[in-house]
Amino acid sequence: MIVVAVIAAILLSAAAILTAYRILVGPNTLDRVVGIDSLMAIAASGLAVWAGYTDDATVVPGIVALALVGFLGSAAVSRFRVRDDR
Repeated sequence: MIVVAVIAAILLSAAAILTAYRILVGPNTLDRVVGIDSLMAIAASGLAVWAGYTDDATVVPGIVALALVGFLGSAAVSRFRVRDDR
């Protein structure tokens, strides 16, 4: 189990670094919003790996909260972006 957790942590760290680069360099606002949403998903995945590694289910509400905030943020930005394009 330790090997799987370490591999998952390495891959999630690499994904977070690449996503942070996209957030900082993104040419427009939508690229940055997609990067932030991806970073929220990576954080939720990291919490899920931690919950599986430690056999501790107390972080599950945190995972649900991160997923909900990420979804609502993306939906709000897309709604306002569509309204601004008209």
